Amino acid sequence: MTLRIIATGGTFDKHYNELNGVLGFAESHLPDVIKRTRMTIPVELEVVSLLDSLDMQDADRQRVLGACQAAPEQAIVIVHGTDTMRETAEVLGAAVSDKTIVFTGAMIPYEIANSDALFNFGFACGVAQVLPPGVYVAMNGKIFSWDNVTKNRAAGVFQSA
Repeated sequence: MTLRIIATGGTFDKHYNELNGVLGFAESHLPDVIKRTRMTIPVELEVVSLLDSLDMQDADRQRVLGACQAAPEQAIVIVHGTDTMRETAEVLGAAVSDKTIVFTGAMIPYEIANSDALFNFGFACGVAQVLPPGVYVAMNGKIFSWDNVTKNRAAGVFQSA
């Protein structure tokens, strides 16, 4: 089994610019993240975009869908921004039924102390290998079906809808 990792950006992949104090995108952290996890399963990394999920448009979601449909792997982890993760998961949930697709992300960027990114990524990679085909969101140790999840912005967590 090979696991496909699809990067779309989001807080997970943001870099902190210490000169101006702004978070933005440069290159994906995922090559480093994959090394740090010491996974022994073969991994194919595909960077579809590096966007804040609030900037994602329908065309971006269609690119993510196309990447999943074109992937030969049956297990896919998508690193996505948390603000519109549910919307992209809905597009895939309605269109893909023969693969296991797990969305994950981070509330704190990977390179910032106490980030949840590494844990969420490892958790998503693990569950993507054992869940039945479908589209899921895996955040902070919980798994949700794409059609039964919402982000509780006040608490900074995902929960059942």
